[in-house]
Amino acid sequence: MNNRTDHGFLILADVSGFTAFVTTTELEHGSEIIAALLDEVVGHLSPPLEIQEIEGDAVFALGGETSPLPKTRLLEVLEGAFAAFKTRQRAMQDVETCYCGACQQIGTLDLKMVVHHGPFLRHTVGGRSRVTGTAVILVHRLLKNGLDRKGGYALLTEPVLRSLGLDAAKAGLPAHTEHYEHLGDIRCFVRDLTPPLSPLGRGQGEGPGVEGPGADGRVLQPQAIA
Repeated sequence: MNNRTDHGFLILADVSGFTAFVTTTELEHGSEIIAALLDEVVGHLSPPLEIQEIEGDAVFALGGETSPLPKTRLLEVLEGAFAAFKTRQRAMQDVETCYCGACQQIGTLDLKMVVHHGPFLRHTVGGRSRVTGTAVILVHRLLKNGLDRKGGYALLTEPVLRSLGLDAAKAGLPAHTEHYEHLGDIRCFVRDLTPPLSPLGRGQGEGPGVEGPGADGRVLQPQAIA
């Protein structure tokens, strides 16, 4: 058996509103829309993160001990992926001429991210790389949380902040606690990913070529849409 224990970041980027979207719209166009949006997320997470799996409406990514990602850039990478998602979404809306339910409801979708830091076991099943362990279970459970928020956000567990050396109060991250059977109380912190409205009333990062602030205060430049 080819098993080894790794340690690092576990990230799930999940499309909010997916269930309602796919169950109330045309299957063919709905699937194409979700695929295009997830392609943007994948392209901005990897590299430097490793894509472990595409799980329907979510991207499961890892940043293990050998990851080329500097810890200080994690939030910048997440925010870059979110900005790319919103840029592609806005572009698809702007050029859409189809009046089917799926194409007219692109704007109802959003992106949330859940991040944990801890140990996980890498192993091979059926010739494919897999990860398992409590940390893997926890990050998936956190997708179903009690946050009542509109717009994109990142839910970071306490071990993530410790690993990044972040002070929640100084960083302006409100605390949130979830409780799960067998896992107990999980203390988390919430980072808003939706940029504030500009003086012109349009959100930063909502259109191609519009810049938005990164996690370290630098300006993020969303990639141009092909």
